[in-house]
Amino acid sequence: MRELSAEARLHLHARQLSRQTGTGLHIAALYGSLALIAAIVFGTLTVHPF
Repeated sequence: MRELSAEARLHLHARQLSRQTGTGLHIAALYGSLALIAAIVFGTLTVHPF
């Protein structure tokens, strides 16, 4: 019975780490896309084609 509870605790810990990693990746993707949009907008504002 103790082995089962230890295994269950490890499984819950692994799921929590996976959830935190997924959240971190989502935040990094969000900030990366905002930085890309800002770079495109400010880059096109500084170019004077005419």
